[in-house]
Amino acid sequence: MGALDRHAAGVAQGRVVEFRPSGSSMVPLIRSRQLVTVSPVDPTKLEVGDIVLVRVAGTTYLHLVSAVNTNTGRVQISNNRGRVNGWTTYARVYGICTAVDGIPRPRSAGKVRKP
Repeated sequence: MGALDRHAAGVAQGRVVEFRPSGSSMVPLIRSRQLVTVSPVDPTKLEVGDIVLVRVAGTTYLHLVSAVNTNTGRVQISNNRGRVNGWTTYARVYGICTAVDGIPRPRSAGKVRKP
């Protein structure tokens, strides 16, 4: 189990988590090692452009929602460089990024799932 899997498990249990992901796939939205805050999410409220902690095809990502299909309850996930990771169900969307280095992410507050 990787670090993102452990954070996803915590969010799935209803906890807000903070961590410092590494990599450059989300630059400039998230730079490597910036502190991110991820809260449980109501996936029915997701929109294109939201950053989510999600599992796609066996891998956990902190990536963008690039498309939403409300009829099937699925979202498409991509990085910020144009690479599409694939589609996944609402059940595999664990959380939404609500802040990066303490700066709130736009449109995220109303999507947090209440315990």
